[in-house]
Amino acid sequence: MAMRRFDPRQAQRGPQIRINQRIRVPEVRVIGEDGEMLGILPTHEALRRASERGLDLVEVNPKAEPPVCKILDYGKYKYDEKKKAAEAKRKQSVVEIKEIKLRPKTDDHDLDFKTRAAQQFLEAGHKVKFTVRFRGREITHPQVAQSQLQRILGQLEEIANVEVRPAMEQRTMTLLVAPKPAVMQRVAQARALAEKARQQGKHHEEQAAKDEAIAKLEQQLSDRDEAEGGHDDDDDDDDKSEG
Repeated sequence: MAMRRFDPRQAQRGPQIRINQRIRVPEVRVIGEDGEMLGILPTHEALRRASERGLDLVEVNPKAEPPVCKILDYGKYKYDEKKKAAEAKRKQSVVEIKEIKLRPKTDDHDLDFKTRAAQQFLEAGHKVKFTVRFRGREITHPQVAQSQLQRILGQLEEIANVEVRPAMEQRTMTLLVAPKPAVMQRVAQARALAEKARQQGKHHEEQAAKDEAIAKLEQQLSDRDEAEGGHDDDDDDDDKSEG
């Protein structure tokens, strides 16, 4: 039996809307451009009516029996659908998980900085995952990491709930926290105000400044992780030499 070759372009395109001559069924249920139900018509008759009005015949429900088509301006229809999708995406509340990396040797100053970073992420409506990575003989002292995470939880308890308690997985210990409902309510209110300001044509520099601050904070965390990683390499070399 011959096998059909998979065409990745078909997967990317998804279902296609049939319009005009691409509608090949013998008859369709037609909706006029003003929303009036015109009933079931032969497809060639529906095409003629659309053409007389300088419009298109667009299949809007291919699964109906017979398929439902509407007479409309297809170019305007595509524009409106794209606009609706963009609006829905903008209103959608997306919760990201921000990761903060620690080491058992992370000093108190860095720990406080990363705790403040977690607080800002939570207040922006994001979840935060703390990952403590062990190297060499550090794995024999998991209580150090547990103490760090308990200290962080103590400072975040007013705004965060624990979703996944500290747990070991191979050579890492992880903790996942999420904003409390009251925090998420404030975030939703702030987003609603920003959306209202956008619709009224006002500039919302405040939200842009918050987004910029979050991005800057992530970069600072990344820089600290890289610096800490450099020290880790030195620690590994010391472990090997001692071994």
